[in-house]
Amino acid sequence: MSTAPAPEPPQLLGIQEAATLLGVTMRTLRFYEDKGLIAPHRSGTMRIYSRREIGRMQLILRGKRLGFSIREIKEFLDLYDVDPEHHEQVRALKDKVAERITDLRKQKHAIEQTLDELVSIERQALAWLDGSPIRPVDD
Repeated sequence: MSTAPAPEPPQLLGIQEAATLLGVTMRTLRFYEDKGLIAPHRSGTMRIYSRREIGRMQLILRGKRLGFSIREIKEFLDLYDVDPEHHEQVRALKDKVAERITDLRKQKHAIEQTLDELVSIERQALAWLDGSPIRPVDD
């Protein structure tokens, strides 16, 4: 059994087709256009999305999923445009990813502490409801 590669999107798409392909709303596409992250071609009042714009939107959406700000995503995209070898872009990306990993690890630690405390409080509440003696909350 062979698996055929996924078909490439057509060269040019209208806003509805682009939104459907990307799994976003038309409003989302207009938002990123207003922020200067994408620049679809125009035919009168109709927006036309090329493979380049679709690719940029895929990068934008991935950046948002990873927790990067619009400003940071714009910086990555701008570096991509001015650095044909992509050295600066990769360097900047590496630094931002390292920062994001550090931030997420701190958040994970804080969440684990909060969960431990909530589990302790839940146990004490259940014990109280069952008539068991209550022990003080662990600090």
